[in-house]
Amino acid sequence: MKDEEAPIGVLDTLRATPVTVRYLLGGVLINQLGAFVQTFLVLYLTHRGLSVTTAGLGIVAYSVGTIFGTMLGGEFTHRFGPRATIVAAMAGSAPLVAVIPWLSRPGSLWLLLLVVGLAGLLAQAYRPAASVLLSDEMPERHQVMAFSMMRIALNTGAALAPLIAAGLILADWDALFWLDGVTALLYAALAFVLLPRRPGPGAQGSAPDEAGTAGDADPGRPAVTGRAAYAAMLRDRKYLCYLAAVLLGTITYVQSSIALPLEVVGDGYPTGLYSGVLTVSSVVLITCELKITTYILRIPTHTAVVLGHLVNSLGLAVYALATHSGAFVLLGAVLAVSGLMIAGPSMFAHPATFPSALKARYIGTMQAVAGLGLAIGPLFGVFVWSRLGSGFWLLCALVNGAAGLLAMAGLRRDAEPAAEPAAGPEGNHEVVGDTV
Repeated sequence: MKDEEAPIGVLDTLRATPVTVRYLLGGVLINQLGAFVQTFLVLYLTHRGLSVTTAGLGIVAYSVGTIFGTMLGGEFTHRFGPRATIVAAMAGSAPLVAVIPWLSRPGSLWLLLLVVGLAGLLAQAYRPAASVLLSDEMPERHQVMAFSMMRIALNTGAALAPLIAAGLILADWDALFWLDGVTALLYAALAFVLLPRRPGPGAQGSAPDEAGTAGDADPGRPAVTGRAAYAAMLRDRKYLCYLAAVLLGTITYVQSSIALPLEVVGDGYPTGLYSGVLTVSSVVLITCELKITTYILRIPTHTAVVLGHLVNSLGLAVYALATHSGAFVLLGAVLAVSGLMIAGPSMFAHPATFPSALKARYIGTMQAVAGLGLAIGPLFGVFVWSRLGSGFWLLCALVNGAAGLLAMAGLRRDAEPAAEPAAGPEGNHEVVGDTV
């Protein structure tokens, strides 16, 4: 058996990981350890005496910022390169986050919302750049495993951050935002020093070659502009199916942190049960995802994603039995996170498989759609769960199952090829300045 056809193992991937990717993942982890705004902003603002409505507006502003931030990050990565985008995004978000305590008082509402929105925009703008750099640096056969490693870095930070926050809150609530700013600034400094300086495809003037992949910079060949890239995306029915799957899957995914605690409390269980769910889910995901990814790489991608969604849907359906025993809550959590581990790496890596002239924008769009799902999810969860009760979880299972079918359609390799970017008049691509 040829080496490139041999099964990919965890140790194989770790040995094949370039030092640049190690630095990148380390920076992602450091930044995530201090990512407190989205999780604690509502609690902080109400602690400072602001109304629940004001706190809700704050988290809406942050969520809207994150949606546009990933799109902006994709555009900046295409034009200026991953390193420049990460440094600018992190260095810009640090002071914005750090001044939130000074603006959290009556009379500063609009300035607070503006700062929080900009902080959300810049805090998420680095993600497309990190994904592009990861896909550029890792050998192709290890890319799904590499994106699994990035998911583990993000989830490890997300699991440890509340523990750090608990200690900071005992000392000073304001320290949450100061540490958030410090970790963002530290990530910016590490990226500036350690990550490679590389221009984006837009700066290079690269365009897809005859095979549909981006070639080397060629001054005689016009670059693929934003309008052409997004027009190609809108014509790509497979990618639209994939984006729809991301949206529906994210809406159901977020219910584990929105509707599930409501279910636990509503069924009369102690809040410690929900803490146990979070702990079990984090431990299983962090310790098992890489190993599970080695197995899913041996089956077709579209099979892995639909299987993962079905397992996840089974976990959501098991939550409907929570009224009978708390054990069903833990079982549902294990099944739900197992489904995420099966489908997540391939779903997360998919936009990075596109040509470099399109990749950053496709990644940014995917992450913006995921951000939209995270913003819609809480509204959907609270509104529908309060009316359906345990039946809500059966609805979530169906919605997530539909997401799995859309993902399968979007990732099948035997479907029609992705649309090529359209050329403008006289065979030239549209002007970059026309990009909205």
